Amino acid sequence: MESEKQHFRHILLFYYRKGKNAVQAGKKLTDVYGEDVLTVRQCQNWFAKFRSGNFDIEDAPRSGRPVEADKDTIKALVDANRRITTREVGERLNLSNSTVYAHLKGLGLTSKLDIWVPHVLTERNLCRRVDVCDSLLKRHQNDPFLKRIITGDEKWIVYNNVKRKRSWSKKDEPAQSISKANIHQKKVMLSVWWDFKGIVFFFFELLPDNTTINSEVYCHQLDKLNDALQQKRPELINRKGVVFHQDNARPHTSLITRQKLLQLEWDILPHPPYSPDLAPSDYYLFRSLQNLLDGKTFNSNEEVKNHLDQFFASKEQKFYERGIMLLPERWQQVLEKNGQYTI
Repeated sequence: MESEKQHFRHILLFYYRKGKNAVQAGKKLTDVYGEDVLTVRQCQNWFAKFRSGNFDIEDAPRSGRPVEADKDTIKALVDANRRITTREVGERLNLSNSTVYAHLKGLGLTSKLDIWVPHVLTERNLCRRVDVCDSLLKRHQNDPFLKRIITGDEKWIVYNNVKRKRSWSKKDEPAQSISKANIHQKKVMLSVWWDFKGIVFFFFELLPDNTTINSEVYCHQLDKLNDALQQKRPELINRKGVVFHQDNARPHTSLITRQKLLQLEWDILPHPPYSPDLAPSDYYLFRSLQNLLDGKTFNSNEEVKNHLDQFFASKEQKFYERGIMLLPERWQQVLEKNGQYTI
């Protein structure tokens, strides 16, 4: 947890030196990591410290509150309510947030966002993930290709979005499971493709009940994407060549789709099965989008469209670039974890 806090402070210092203010920097952090990582007041305090010429990101020693606490009492509070916050624990026991964090860490607990585990990986899945990540790392080292990647995926945007919460778990325990929203509620399908510069092409549509994207629809979308690339990224089409990334959803890997991709002459990156943690749309773009959607309720397609337009327009190039540039780090993590999921 302490390393995570320092990571956020490094990001705040980066934005301070880029000329951003505390509110702007805080918004960029919460857009990607969620609303609970830092408060506006905390961001303002760190910016005030930077303005004074002090760029030390370590916590200063504190006084006035006891640093000793009964770990059994803290553990009992957490066991009774896994979603209790450090602030709530601190208020009950007259402790600072940092003291509570330190004791929770000492108990082997960490705060995790409630998630739906995508798949229980088999030995074959693990080996495939290791093989693919190893080959991609070696290719990138010999011929850097990240800035040629076009990646994309689909995401259901529901009208009534359930807000997920964080809960305390042991590091080797899965996050708490929660029920997904009613799959039969009104929703639209978002299809989006992007690269390190930003959004290349996206659209959404209200699909009939019990239907989703099929191969024919997907191939039609690929033609539209190719048209958009010719307008927005002509250097990829005419000179450098598109490195295309997609997951292994059935419409993406069908015979009809493979024939279409051959026709387009794009370089297709391998992607191991059951690996959303290696798909930039899943681990980055959609995560940030969902943070914005959590708790939102829409009444019409027009409201959904306006919300999506505002979200994509609000992101600077650095946001999209970071999402793509995280790939080598994630490939390396898969190798170090022998194929297991990354965070």
